Amino acid sequence: MPDLLLELRSEEIPARMQRKAAGDLRKLLTDGLVEAGLTYEAAREYWTPRRLALDIRGLTARSKDISEEIKGPSTKAPEQAVQGFLRKAGLASIAEAHVHSDPKKGDFYVAHISRPGRSAEQIIAELVPGIIRNFPWPKSMRWGPASAKPGSLRWVRPLQSILCTFGPETEEPVVVDFEIDGIRSGNVTYGHRFHAPGAITVRRFDDYVAKLEAAKVVLDADRRKEIILADARNLAFASGLDLVEDEGLLEEVSGLVEWPVVLMGEFEQDFLAIPAEVIRLTIRANQKCFVTRPHGAGDELSNRFILTANIEAKDGGKEIAHGNGKVVRARLSDALYFWKTDQGDLPDLDQLQASAEKFGLDLNKPLDQRMARLDHLNVTFHTKLGTQGERVERIARLAEELAPIVAQSISPLEGEMPSGGKEGRPEGVASAGTTRSGLSKKEEVGAPRETTPSVAFGDISPSRGEITALARRAAVLAKADLTTEVVGEFPELQGLMGRKYALLQGEHPSVAAAIEEHYKPQGPSDRVPTDPVSIAVALADKLDTLVGFWAIDEKPTGSKDPYALRRAALGVTRILIENGIRLSLKSVANIASEDIADHIRDPKLDRQFEIAAELEQQLGGDSLTDLVIERDSAISNNTFERSGERQQQEINNLLSFFHDRLKVYLRDQGARHDLIDAVLAAGSRPISPLVGEMSAQPTEGGAVPPPSRREAPPSALPGISPTRGEIGQNDDLLQIVRRVEALGSFLDTDDGRNLLAGTKRAANIVAAEEKKATAIASSVEPTLFRGDAEKRLFAAVNQAERQAGEAIQNEDFSAAMLALSVLREPVDSFFEKVLVNDEDQAVRANRLALLARIRAATDRVADFSKIAG
Repeated sequence: MPDLLLELRSEEIPARMQRKAAGDLRKLLTDGLVEAGLTYEAAREYWTPRRLALDIRGLTARSKDISEEIKGPSTKAPEQAVQGFLRKAGLASIAEAHVHSDPKKGDFYVAHISRPGRSAEQIIAELVPGIIRNFPWPKSMRWGPASAKPGSLRWVRPLQSILCTFGPETEEPVVVDFEIDGIRSGNVTYGHRFHAPGAITVRRFDDYVAKLEAAKVVLDADRRKEIILADARNLAFASGLDLVEDEGLLEEVSGLVEWPVVLMGEFEQDFLAIPAEVIRLTIRANQKCFVTRPHGAGDELSNRFILTANIEAKDGGKEIAHGNGKVVRARLSDALYFWKTDQGDLPDLDQLQASAEKFGLDLNKPLDQRMARLDHLNVTFHTKLGTQGERVERIARLAEELAPIVAQSISPLEGEMPSGGKEGRPEGVASAGTTRSGLSKKEEVGAPRETTPSVAFGDISPSRGEITALARRAAVLAKADLTTEVVGEFPELQGLMGRKYALLQGEHPSVAAAIEEHYKPQGPSDRVPTDPVSIAVALADKLDTLVGFWAIDEKPTGSKDPYALRRAALGVTRILIENGIRLSLKSVANIASEDIADHIRDPKLDRQFEIAAELEQQLGGDSLTDLVIERDSAISNNTFERSGERQQQEINNLLSFFHDRLKVYLRDQGARHDLIDAVLAAGSRPISPLVGEMSAQPTEGGAVPPPSRREAPPSALPGISPTRGEIGQNDDLLQIVRRVEALGSFLDTDDGRNLLAGTKRAANIVAAEEKKATAIASSVEPTLFRGDAEKRLFAAVNQAERQAGEAIQNEDFSAAMLALSVLREPVDSFFEKVLVNDEDQAVRANRLALLARIRAATDRVADFSKIAG
């Protein structure tokens, strides 16, 4: 079958656009061919800096003839309907249509359409110009004299030639002829810009690849990457060095050259005094070069670097390497200056005293000076959320609140151990080298990952006050490096440079680690911090961000998330679960919300008060007295008016957002979505009605008493009288995970599967009767039992409620599930031997109350109605 070869050659395409553009070309062309009635066996795209190429194998030479019938309206239909049918069928008049009869519907019009197939060359010639003209480049340009005309061709860089051949292997292929803005397709391409700039005539793909290779062009981008990586490794090894590999840089460099030639350059040893990360980023960002390190060394770098040229120079590349070395030295000189400047005193220290006193900073320390300057300059964090200095204040206060909670979970002191006198971490919290039971057989949720840990406390037991003080100090310095010269030049080094500067000025290792790690995790594959101080500051930073943007109604919408709030919420989720930390998100969000309320500003209000001030100055008089008083009051604390009810709505909405992120996280770990929904639903609706929450409650004879006579129902939670908030918050993510784990393990057993079926049956019956407003007793009355099956079920429910309640209070959810398993046999027996809808209303209401007790007992852990099966 025939093959199609297409090449679009232009000036240099930006490396970041090449791979996607080639994929877009393949999809657009193959989709168009299929839509036109052609089929193909295989298609593969290729790209270099100067060309996009497409090889389509086994393309049919001609589309099939098409015969179809288009059914039209009745012959008695109005003229408007007939004209619509003619337009749809492409008929000139109704005389071209046929009339068919139907015994039931009568006569109606039918158009018999016959379309002959078209040759592939014709289809391609019509399709490709449209694809080129409407190609989805992120950025495109016009060029030449034609660019002045409306509708002129746009391409990422000036398009120079189009190669398009089509034909079988056994015959001479033909050129698919078409033209776009003066560029006519042909069978000619061009090789390397310098080594082989002459025209090359090609026939088909194999011929095309071979001739390009001879003209110093490697068409396959993956092969160029292999060449660069192999030659770079060999060149480094020959000098006793190891290549510091960088996949992202390798992808970019392979898109900068058509004929890769790997060379080695060098710079002075003195520059190695600069942090390795700064050297690597300087050379990578400015010269697109790889760095090397001494063989077997850790983070230490050598003064040699690897560059990739696009030509084979006559001198073996010595001049190219020398020129790159000059540029690298200049860039490293700047970096060295930034590095040294950041360790010196600022020139405006006398202006920073007030900020230093506010945060308890020592102006003899460089990083403290930078934090004082950040506050002094009133650098805006967000127009409505105040300055960076105000944000640091909030983060520091919140970190102080979180530090003892985090430390107790990770490194409990004497007297803080969980009940039962167990040594080590609380139940469910993994220590180094241990694992937990997971949600699926493929991966354990919350299990420790194989990552390099942050500076952790390990076996030492610092006081709670010390941890709190360290967390505050780390939070105060966390954003200080934003004003340093190095971070100003390389923003991606924020946090990392703060850690280095903190260590240089003698900060506690945990404080230095937290300055870097409070940004983590920055993605699903990034590690989470494990040091208590780092965790406290990371949680404070992310929660302040989330609560703040929720307060000003800047939530993610659809695919838009400009402030990376989904990443922040997922980061909080992972930190809590993977470190085994118990935390009430609602309580912490309330603290953060109260703190942030003083810093929320309304820019529109600012302008209104400016106008009022101008009017007061121009007009004066008593008429503006009230407005001036309002202005002065609002300016003193320019904040939104947020009621307590609105604040709670924001926090509840944020908690739902966390639940969504938790679902994403757990599903990625292999957890069943229905189990997650079941656990979340159990905590979001009442399971033990409080006073006033019962529906129909019968008295003697089944009558429903008035509200004033209704008795408070018995609590299904033995020994406690929880408020609705205590039952329904579902704001402890680690507890949710443990409940999902326990539920999954239980449902894998026969008892679990059978109890699920019985419980769902009981819940469905009760729900149906509630919908019909059927009387349900407020409590179960044993004297109304008429058989042993009811008595056994009543006893089993009492036992299950008591034991499950105790287990849940001890947060042993596996034991709670085991307690529920005793319901299996009594439930099955009840449904076999007892008719729920008894003729006696009191008996029926009592049996429905017994079924409601089953639902209430199981709902302590999960809403079984949400579980599939």
